[in-house]
Amino acid sequence: MKADVLEFQKDAHLKGKDLLGMYDLSKNEIAEIIKFSRLIKRIGTYGGGYKPLKGKTLGMIFQKPSTRTRVSFEVAMWQLGGYPLFLNKNDLQLGRGETLEDTARVLSRYLDGIVIRAYSHEDVQILAKYADIPVINGLSDFEHPCQVLADFLTILEKKNALAGLKLAFIGDGANNMANSLIFGCAKMGVNLAIASPKEYQPKPELLENAIFHAKTNNSQIIVTEDPKEAALEADIIYTDVWTSMGQEKEEIERKKIFSGYQVNKELLEAAKPDVIVMHCLPAHRGEEITDEVIDGPNSVVFDQAENRLHVEKAILALLL
Repeated sequence: MKADVLEFQKDAHLKGKDLLGMYDLSKNEIAEIIKFSRLIKRIGTYGGGYKPLKGKTLGMIFQKPSTRTRVSFEVAMWQLGGYPLFLNKNDLQLGRGETLEDTARVLSRYLDGIVIRAYSHEDVQILAKYADIPVINGLSDFEHPCQVLADFLTILEKKNALAGLKLAFIGDGANNMANSLIFGCAKMGVNLAIASPKEYQPKPELLENAIFHAKTNNSQIIVTEDPKEAALEADIIYTDVWTSMGQEKEEIERKKIFSGYQVNKELLEAAKPDVIVMHCLPAHRGEEITDEVIDGPNSVVFDQAENRLHVEKAILALLL
């Protein structure tokens, strides 16, 4: 099994590249990451001595709090033989006026790669532009690519396919998770139905680009205000929090607007009997999803969370 991993890595095409979003990954690159993730997962925690990143260091710039992203990247880097260096915004001179451009140039002299979890996607892009080492988007206000790659791995494990399946996303259709799912599903041939209130639906220009890819891959993207319409005959139902980090002032208003978009037992009845339920976490139980559903037999939420580790090990090994 270790030999299979080494052979795959030798022939991979992602070395030295950035991973900023699903929007700039090709269909083949997405498939490559997922396939490598499955190989790495099979060889287990310690990888039979597979330590491709021995002697390498990953910088982790976090402007936002994190559970899954921080822990999974730290553990992934350590298990691959490397050293993860956590840098919260208060640890860097960014808080005292040093530019992100200069920070990128300096860190490129010390590190082998950077993960950034940022409020603004522009910060991710600036860091990548001025860094001479791979930059990985650990979450921004526009995309959450590592999560969607882990989601695709989970779907493959449960459904043995991606193309031709129907995924219903219920909730804020303009948030970072929806954006990454739109780009990813379009490229991998997954039929996507988004149910959101009218004022929270995807941006038209984003949809236009994704629909082009979807047609190329024999799938479709539909947007509706009706959660049951989106969930009808779905293979996967996906939801996320109604209020993301940085939107706390809107929380009360958002709870009112999204009150009809809860993933509950009644909504599941519109989907296929073997539907799987996904949530990127953290979950606000009793709001966007009920305890009965997230803890129920259709839920694969914690398999998703585990797969962040395996996908990120693949990303790190391939890019670094």
